[in-house]
This record gives sequence, C-alpha cells and structure tokens, in this order.
Amino acid sequence: MSHPIDTRGNLGWFLTGMRGIISLPAFILMTSYIGFSAFALESGLTRGEAVAMTLGIWALPAQMILVGSMLGNAHIAASFLAVTLSSIRMMPMVASIMPEMRTKKTPLPILLFVSHFIAITSWVFASRHLRDVPRNHRVAFFAGFGMTLTLTNTLIVGVSYGVVSQFPPVIAGALFMLTPVYFISSIWASAVQPVVKIAFVIGIVAGPTLALVVPGFDVLVAGIGGGTVAYLIDRRRRRKVLPKSEVA
Repeated sequence: MSHPIDTRGNLGWFLTGMRGIISLPAFILMTSYIGFSAFALESGLTRGEAVAMTLGIWALPAQMILVGSMLGNAHIAASFLAVTLSSIRMMPMVASIMPEMRTKKTPLPILLFVSHFIAITSWVFASRHLRDVPRNHRVAFFAGFGMTLTLTNTLIVGVSYGVVSQFPPVIAGALFMLTPVYFISSIWASAVQPVVKIAFVIGIVAGPTLALVVPGFDVLVAGIGGGTVAYLIDRRRRRKVLPKSEVA
C-alpha cells in the first residue's frame, strides 16, 4: 500500500499516536483501571504497589491474577507462573504486530521496548491504524499511543486510589467489567480470518461448560482445545474452497 509523501517525521507521528488516547477503547480501559484501583484498595495493596503493578505488568487480567494469588497466600513461584502463563497470550499479538512495524533499520532494543506496551487495547488500535501509517514511522506512532495509554492509566490508578473507596461496590464492579465486554467486542470486530471467529465462538460456548467440568483448568482447556478444533474446522473449510496447493 503506497502512502503520500509525509513531512511530519517520527515526532509528528508519535504525537499522532498520542491522540489515540481520545478514543472509546482507551476510555473504556481507563474506567476499568478505576475499578482496579478499588480492587487493589480492598485487597490491601498500597498506592505505590498498585501503581508499580500497573506500570510494570501492564495487563489488567495478569494484574488481577497476581492480586488474587497474593490474597490466596500463594507461593511467589506459583504467582510468577500464573502471571507468566496469563501473559503468554500476548505472544501472538507481538508476533503479528512487530513485522508490521519494523524495518531493516529499526534497532532491536527499540522493538523490545515498545513490545512492553502491546496489550489487547493497543493491539486492536494498531491492527486498525498501522496500515495507514508509513512503515518507517509505525514504531513512533505505536509508541506514542502505547506509552501514553500506559502512563495515563498508571496515573489514574495513583489518583483514584482511595477515592474509589467512596463508590458503592456495584459501581466499582461495573467499571471493571467494562474491560472484558470491550475485549470481546473488539476481538470479534478486528478478526480478519474466519478461523479467529470460529475459535471465538467455540471459546464462548465451551468456556462456561468447562468451568464446571474442569474448574481451574477451564481457560487452558478451552484455549488449546478450542483453538485446535477451530484450526481443523478452518482447514477442512479451506480444502473445499481453495486449490490443494493453497491450503498447505
């Protein structure tokens, strides 16, 4: 895809990425982090711990897992493993976005740095907008959005900590639940290949059932099993509609 001559440079595209903070996805995530502040407060975390957790982990589900592990008096090794396994889901996002951003001249340390800011909200944002950015400015554009989103939510956690204690529990819970609602709708809307939507439907249907059958392992089984089934279904579908040479 060709782009018109651009004179903004990396700084201009960085500022353009920053403006992405004024969007519905970013707003929903920010309200969700207000809910996390309430959860952190009720769980006994200090303001500094909640802020450091947001800045360092930068993945709301992983943060919730870590706080839950702490409340359950889990061993530090078990907590580390739980957060790590939760964050593995980001690897396909990194693998899909990085080839779209990097060029032959992009330093590896820069790519490693910006990869920290890849989470579901920033991944969906990048998937929708990177194609409209000249390739040599995509890292700057994504860094502008990702860094602004992370720092803004870190600030929100620090400022709203304590204030949310005045909220009724149902309000704090509703704020936090906005995140999974947005994630579900965004993943469906951003799915390009049919296999993604097939896996999505299988996960939605199988998840609640597996929570009753294999509690504690439901997400793992639904993810691996549902993904495998979706792949097999999509491969069979492609065999029917594509020449054999294009399926492999």
